Amino acid sequence: MTDTTGTRTDHAADHAADNATDSTTDNATGHAPAPGPGYPAHWEADVVASDGGIVHLRPVLPSDADALLRFHASLSERTRYLRYFGPYPYVSPRDLERFSVVDHHNRVAFICLLGGEIIAVGRYEGIPGPDGKVESAEVAFVARDSHQGRGLGSILLEHLAAAARENGLRRFEAEVLVENRAMVRVFRDAGYQVSREFAEGVLHLEFDIDPTERSLAVRDSREQRAEARSVHNALHPSSVAVIGASTDPSKIGHAILANLLGGNFTGPVYPVHPEARSVRGVRAYASVTDIPDEVDLAVVAVPAAGLDDVLGSCFAKGVTTLVVVSAGFAETGPEGVLAERRLVTAARAHGMRVIGPNALGVANTATEVRLNATLAPDLPGRGRIGFFAQSGALGIAILSAARKRGLGLSTFVSAGNRADLSGNDMLQYWQTDPATEMVLLYLETFGNPRKFARLARRLARTKPVVAVKSGRHTRPVAGLAAHTEPVDDASVRALFEQAGVIRVDTLAELFDTALLLSHQPLPAGARVAVVGNSTALGVLVADALVGEGMRLAGDPADIGVTASPEEFGAAVTAALAADDVRPGADALVAVFVPPVATPGNAYARALREAAAGVQASADKPVVAVFFAAEGVPAELAVLDEDGTPVRGSVPAYASPERAAAALARVSRYAAWRAEPAGDFTPPPGIETDAARELVARLQSGSDDAADEEPSVDGRVLDDEAATALLACYGITLVESRRVAGADATVAAAEEFGYPVAIKAVGPRWRHRTDQLGIRLDVVTPAGARRAFTDLTQLSGHAEVEVQRMAAKGVACVLEIVEDPSFGSLLSFGLAGTATALLGDHAFRVVPVSDRDAAALVRAPRAAPLLDGYRGAEPTDLAAMEELVRRVGKLAEDLPEVRGLTLDPVLATPTGVSVVGARVLLGAPPRRDDPGPRRMR
Repeated sequence: MTDTTGTRTDHAADHAADNATDSTTDNATGHAPAPGPGYPAHWEADVVASDGGIVHLRPVLPSDADALLRFHASLSERTRYLRYFGPYPYVSPRDLERFSVVDHHNRVAFICLLGGEIIAVGRYEGIPGPDGKVESAEVAFVARDSHQGRGLGSILLEHLAAAARENGLRRFEAEVLVENRAMVRVFRDAGYQVSREFAEGVLHLEFDIDPTERSLAVRDSREQRAEARSVHNALHPSSVAVIGASTDPSKIGHAILANLLGGNFTGPVYPVHPEARSVRGVRAYASVTDIPDEVDLAVVAVPAAGLDDVLGSCFAKGVTTLVVVSAGFAETGPEGVLAERRLVTAARAHGMRVIGPNALGVANTATEVRLNATLAPDLPGRGRIGFFAQSGALGIAILSAARKRGLGLSTFVSAGNRADLSGNDMLQYWQTDPATEMVLLYLETFGNPRKFARLARRLARTKPVVAVKSGRHTRPVAGLAAHTEPVDDASVRALFEQAGVIRVDTLAELFDTALLLSHQPLPAGARVAVVGNSTALGVLVADALVGEGMRLAGDPADIGVTASPEEFGAAVTAALAADDVRPGADALVAVFVPPVATPGNAYARALREAAAGVQASADKPVVAVFFAAEGVPAELAVLDEDGTPVRGSVPAYASPERAAAALARVSRYAAWRAEPAGDFTPPPGIETDAARELVARLQSGSDDAADEEPSVDGRVLDDEAATALLACYGITLVESRRVAGADATVAAAEEFGYPVAIKAVGPRWRHRTDQLGIRLDVVTPAGARRAFTDLTQLSGHAEVEVQRMAAKGVACVLEIVEDPSFGSLLSFGLAGTATALLGDHAFRVVPVSDRDAAALVRAPRAAPLLDGYRGAEPTDLAAMEELVRRVGKLAEDLPEVRGLTLDPVLATPTGVSVVGARVLLGAPPRRDDPGPRRMR
């Protein structure tokens, strides 16, 4: 693809603008040299190109002039012609100054850097309208010939559009030569609605730059392909260098080299040692730059203090991925944190990915790769599981446990401190990796939880994702990852539930679940049959299943201790079979204790054969509880050519409880996956633009709408402003009015119609469980006067609030709450002291689909009160779900809303009534996921 386009402005000026980059760029990092005030540093980003390489993008600076000239000189005549519509051999000083000096508002330019050199430039220049207001801009970009085809034009367009929207612009225009088909495709495929006009061989294009559903889908698709390619490059190297390969068997550099050689890596392996001529019989090189061939992957096993020299040689050699197994970085304290940041910044500036530091390594069991660049001498066999472990220390134990249980891996990555490559990158890779059918995650922290939710939700639709999230009750150790904010466990639970991730609490549960998913089909329902040779054991299994929320398909079948293997197999087949009377079980647990002096091998083979016979025509998983057996015993295994258990093997568990828990987790996942994907289309009647304008006015202070309630996090809106903001999202509060004087109170009550509620003014009196500051069901003028007198004396205010009485219903509370990692969460629960005391609230991460909303209102333990508990008339759950979706859309659109409480929301059989609302506005939090593509 030729990343070039022209505009209709003076082409000489265009040439200069698009050649604007960095003459004094820090060659080690590519970052801007001490920009002055007004420089939008938040626009800087590292991005992944379509080939998996990294480029650094930042706004142009006046000091970039010389680098711009070098960039222009590097362009071919053809590229200059396509960009500038004619020859443009040099840049005049006037044009160079004009386009290297921008205001970052109406005139914006970005440069893409690699190794301190400019490889692409994009810019827009505002077009004043008849009233002088700038709402449109001409956009243009160009890439160096050797970097065309890497998707840099699309990346620049995304970032230019985001900057323009931030500056209040609405449209882009561009002029492109008709023969420049590649650039026409950049605009056409970006997901915007592009209008075209043609004249004299030039296409004039115009399009609105507000994100559309299609443009966001295009962005996400390109991001997935690029990040997946980046990981693919790391896991499919054609050659590997071990920097720090040691002749001492006790050193990690020796272990890495030994494991690479012992694993029969299909490409060349190059030991790098400053003095040794060879290591383990393989010729060694003093520096990676001395290696005569290309090096794709470098495993670094030198002390942290010596890494700067290693980086320089890897940059020069063109290494694409570093696996840093060395320790001594963020885990050691503040100085280590700074060293780790310098490592990643320098690596990205030169287009490299970093796995680690403090990592165990990476592995790929594919026969065409056979990569074991880890510290683990024995990997599990080849299989269909992708495994990401954040912990390097636990990595060897994790791999050993997987091997013992008969779990085969496709790929394994231990990211250690996760300074660069993260679990999100791996999810992107596994999404389209044909060798991976299931994903296992061991997580300690989240780098970008919102992105994790989006990626995991998509991946789990086709491939199970099982995750252990450690630190449920403790704060993460500072420095062990780029992001160390504490994450509330309720937030993690909500994220996993929405995304379809199977959450487990321990590594043992992780492997128990993985065994079942690896070897058996997903169940179609929750009906489970139990077959065994002991009534007592059958009852234990049945109790465990019911305790996990499963349903029994009849009483446990006891075949007796004298039954033959054939009878055992027949009982299994009969329990799973359907007939005219019953549908048959969806799954089966076989519990068996070998009789005295009778070997159990024949019974195990009978079970495996019976399961295979049933599964030939129906997806019905079978698990075994063979006491003292765990994993996949040989008699229960179906082996591939490598001797690794594959699908059709029957997993065995050492206790009924573990078998029941694994089956229940997989059943819940199967039910989630069988349901249609949620619809994120918002309810009708939402006026997002009006809401944003209102918030802007409120934050600018032009509207005096602050309540008297103090808040350190922002300003609490008064009732009028809160009502107006909620109305933009179709949320109507029960009508109320603040009045002064007994006569005005009576007048308001009569206007609304009795009965009314009369409330004391002031935050102290709101939402009290004793209802001291409210008088309900006031039905007479005398009662209204009495309420006014009582409440003004109580509150010390001269006013009261009169509100129309809502229909009686079940009181609920719906809130937007802030999580330091996840951003906005929706919280729902029934109102009341008991609910608050027991913490009976459910959470969902924004954005919420219709399915998320339905699950949220049914998740609290007290939710049956909404659905006809003990003969009561059911409330209108659909109306409550719609309210949840409206609040979710508000939270998604308006990050400035740092808190929202609708309390109470009265649920009735005919709808819902929002009686009270509290809205807190503040500075919007950082959100890592929306906007143009960028690495964290």
